[in-house]
Amino acid sequence: MFWLLAILAYLLGSLSFAILLSRLSGSPDPRASGSGNAGATNMLRLAGKKLAILTLAGDLCKGLLPVLIAQHYGLGHGQQAWVGLCAVLGHLFPLYFRFKGGKGVATAAGMLLGLYPPAAALAVAVWLLTFYLTRTSSLAALIATPLTLPLLAWQEPRALLPVSLLTLLIVWRHRGNLRDLLAGRERHF
Repeated sequence: MFWLLAILAYLLGSLSFAILLSRLSGSPDPRASGSGNAGATNMLRLAGKKLAILTLAGDLCKGLLPVLIAQHYGLGHGQQAWVGLCAVLGHLFPLYFRFKGGKGVATAAGMLLGLYPPAAALAVAVWLLTFYLTRTSSLAALIATPLTLPLLAWQEPRALLPVSLLTLLIVWRHRGNLRDLLAGRERHF
């Protein structure tokens, strides 16, 4: 059951709501416009609040649903985390869109919400506070994601390895943003 759910999670994660919504609305492809990221923040820049919110909700749900399904089938917390990580990998490297996806923050938040809601709440609170203070989405993601690890490790130690890998993937996907932050040229809202 685990492998079937992992594959299904990857395939679900491969659905890029930013790309699909941009095609349906006639908005520019987020991979070729704005920041080049197929995610909610770039959709806000390119297509407005409504499509950004829909992108965020879709990306969040594709991280949450596989974890909830894994829970339903009685998989342990560690296996639930691996299934959730497969959904995030689908978002980062979508099969349907030539493996060029987003940065995984909203899908990771959905995964965390399914694994341990207080960790997701902490991540969202830190993201919102950082974004409010800096108006920089990438910095908010880079700060919020690693801060959830101690809380998650304390409550769900079997999920620590997949969530640590998730954190490394998110930091790696934000490496260009990190360079821009250090050089003082990162985009702000």
